[in-house]
Amino acid sequence: MDAVRELKRALPGKKIVADMKTVDTGAMEVEMAAKAGANIVAILASSDNSTITDALRAAKKYGVEIMVDLLGAPDPVARSREMEALGVDYVCVHVGIDQQMMGRRAIDFLDQILGHVNIPLAVAGGIDADSAAEAIASGASIVIVGGSVTRSPDVTKSGKMIREAMDSALERYDRKAKKSMDEEMIEIFREVSTPNISDAMHRKGAMRDILPINPGKKIVGKAITVQTFEGDWAKSVEAIDLAGPENVIVIYNGSRYISCWGGLATQSCKMKGVAGVVIDGAVRDLDEVKELDYPIFASSITPSAGEPKGMGEINAEITCGGRSVRPGDIIVGDDSGVIVIPKERGYEIARRAKEVEKNESRLREEIKRGKTLSEVANLKKWEKK
Repeated sequence: MDAVRELKRALPGKKIVADMKTVDTGAMEVEMAAKAGANIVAILASSDNSTITDALRAAKKYGVEIMVDLLGAPDPVARSREMEALGVDYVCVHVGIDQQMMGRRAIDFLDQILGHVNIPLAVAGGIDADSAAEAIASGASIVIVGGSVTRSPDVTKSGKMIREAMDSALERYDRKAKKSMDEEMIEIFREVSTPNISDAMHRKGAMRDILPINPGKKIVGKAITVQTFEGDWAKSVEAIDLAGPENVIVIYNGSRYISCWGGLATQSCKMKGVAGVVIDGAVRDLDEVKELDYPIFASSITPSAGEPKGMGEINAEITCGGRSVRPGDIIVGDDSGVIVIPKERGYEIARRAKEVEKNESRLREEIKRGKTLSEVANLKKWEKK
């Protein structure tokens, strides 16, 4: 309530929304919010009808409006109709952060509810400039934005971008082709770093002792795996024929001292347009590899090569850098190393990594303004006593 009071003091002419997430004692919490200066009070749709009815009585008494938040509602359409019948002022179509990580979008739920109620609809959950425009173009009256502003290094700029997107919603959204989840996932992995991804995976997924041969080159793609044996380079080279721009060839060679990859294989891969190569083992022809400026990650360098005996297997589950890699798993490599993301969690991890990046951007801005890392991370507050 102190936050509501501060906002009302700073912005006396603006409507203040108190997002209380109320699920019980509806009248009491509406009274608290109204007396603190709120104009709209948000209650969870999962509340019992008795809570919502009591909140509506208090809202009438204190001259505020009620917004019902559909977060977690099992049947959003049916619950929206019930809420309108009870007399609420707004329905908020809201997808939580963990749901967003799994690819669920508030806009999709909005499409389901439109036409079933006649009160204004708000949209919340993962809203940025693009989705704000999409929401308005789809029929929302209100967009509620959180992280895209609060975790931005430039809060004012982010707010302006969202406002402008809303104002030009129809023109902006009509021109924008909707990306598939797969396209969005790859685009995000190209934007974030492997440390961001590691944090999103709770410090898991990183290959051990696999480092870039050509620093400054990044790879993102779906794994084509190769299991081979000391210096046998036949299967490694055959894998190039199966790979394309969306693939990373991931090889277990079995030796740090006999190479299964060199300059000719690198040139062949580059000509084919393959995204990159990761080798648990040795690479040779370093001068040629550097001249080709192609993204290769390996555990060692040696001048010695083996022979193409043809032993091994392509597209079997392998171990590379101490990590299990299956065909189709997502591989991301940069100067910090290589990460393996299980294919069934690819989109989720991409979204979580983006959130990590946003948080770090905000902390970086605070440090630029003069705070120490210890201060911005609140280390003393969170130390165990």
